[in-house]
Amino acid sequence: MKILLSIKPEFVSKILEGTKRYEFRKGIFKNESVTSVVIYSTLPVGKIVGEFFIEGVLQDDPNSIWKKTCSHSGISKSFFDEYFQEKSTAYAIEIGKVVKYDEPMSLKKFSELLGKTISAPQSYCYLPS
Repeated sequence: MKILLSIKPEFVSKILEGTKRYEFRKGIFKNESVTSVVIYSTLPVGKIVGEFFIEGVLQDDPNSIWKKTCSHSGISKSFFDEYFQEKSTAYAIEIGKVVKYDEPMSLKKFSELLGKTISAPQSYCYLPS
């Protein structure tokens, strides 16, 4: 199963070039059969640009997550701290193999390929098989 994840363009670039190997989230998908993430690069890009396979999902308090992921986080400690401010749990999706699409795709075209209307998720959305 796949999910569509909205990610800021600056982080998408780091994922595609391999310097960001964890995607951090305050909440996580519940379905354990999710194996890959389709990447929607938020505005100003506004396109689906690729996908990555999930190696695993770490769940712990923010300080522990930072210690485990900081060398491949792709973000600063201050950004991390601000993002997880007042949160007791942090999630880190470990990024496996990354596939960059040759042609970035609009949500409209992606929806047509799926045969279902898809909009940019606030966090994530499950994709039909």
